[in-house]
Amino acid sequence: MKLKQKIAIGYIRVKFKLLTIVSKRLAAEKAFDLFCTPLIQTEPRTPPIFTKGEALQFELNGLKVNGFRWNQGRPHKILILHGFGSAAHNFHNYIAPLITKDYEVIAFDAPAHGNSEGDRINAVQYSEMIEKVDELFGPINGYIAHSFAGIALSLAMEKSNHQEDTRIVFIAPATETTTAIEGAFKMLKINNTQVRDLFHKIIFEKSGHPTEWFSIKRAMNNIKATVLWIHDELDDVTPLDDALKVKSANFPNIRFLITNGLGHKKIYRDNNIKNEVIDFL
Repeated sequence: MKLKQKIAIGYIRVKFKLLTIVSKRLAAEKAFDLFCTPLIQTEPRTPPIFTKGEALQFELNGLKVNGFRWNQGRPHKILILHGFGSAAHNFHNYIAPLITKDYEVIAFDAPAHGNSEGDRINAVQYSEMIEKVDELFGPINGYIAHSFAGIALSLAMEKSNHQEDTRIVFIAPATETTTAIEGAFKMLKINNTQVRDLFHKIIFEKSGHPTEWFSIKRAMNNIKATVLWIHDELDDVTPLDDALKVKSANFPNIRFLITNGLGHKKIYRDNNIKNEVIDFL
């Protein structure tokens, strides 16, 4: 962790301690806002392949969402979905190989990320973006979803009218929202039981669902698509343990590829993994 990050986290911890004394509800609301805010994002850049893409834009919940499309008009369409704090340009290495396969490729920066507008995002909002992309530019035949995009895609897919020949690649997906929240509580040292309970209450108030509902394992019961699930044993952001619980459920439409030593980000940048993904799609 960089020094600036350590200082920022230390400041936030002190702030939450003070807020907890003043108001448990206010502390929970601020914690929820923080959980939905990508405080650290990848540096903006424009890989050469993006200069060859067609710029796309649409509005979602009052925010402009920006992206790109390549190889328009091909019948097979792939949507690339980045993780929390990331952006579409991080997946530039996948675009040319997909074009070579004569696929149309679409990639958007989610709200509050990259070149899109907004300050905060949650899984429901990200899933709404995916649904809108499919409505405007689909039908989508294949998806690549990394990290936070995994849970968002699962929410969108279980509501969509897709078939078994739809292809999904989950790369180190955020499998259980409860795990992500516990990780945030631990990092911020939010130990007050009332604040934690109120945090989960806020999720229910906003979505109509308890926190544990936001689960890829749960959503897979309603997903028919053929899935390649790639996860690393040393992933310290989206732990393998959650993925193994899905694996133990023996969903017939999921094939797992477990790696060792690639962690959470190197895994999608690895050339062998990229080739596996391209071949699968």
